[in-house]
Amino acid sequence: MTTKDLGKLIRDAKRQQAVVAKRKPGAAVRAKLTKLAKAEGYSIAELFGSGLASAAKRPASRKVSKKRPAAKAKVAPKYRDPNNADLTWTGRGRQPRWVVDAIAGGADLNSLAVGPHASADAAVGG
Repeated sequence: MTTKDLGKLIRDAKRQQAVVAKRKPGAAVRAKLTKLAKAEGYSIAELFGSGLASAAKRPASRKVSKKRPAAKAKVAPKYRDPNNADLTWTGRGRQPRWVVDAIAGGADLNSLAVGPHASADAAVGG
């Protein structure tokens, strides 16, 4: 970005900042519009559609919460560090450092397997 472009961007931003600073808060304007519509015998939904009706009724201070995605089921650990039983890995995602170190030290991934996966992985070969 050149100095000229940067100067133009700053001027435009200051101009927009001045416009926004002069505006009344959205909640005040919304209340004024709702009052005017009601005085004329209309609802906001009739004038602007149903999408704005819920926004007009919503208090300004209330935050709209976004739905969280459903919680994923926990996956049982498939591998365990032989030196520290607290360190486990499900076999998904990046290999943890202890798995990388064990393989670099000559261990086979199947030798780190735990539970019912140990015999199944050995039979299948990985």
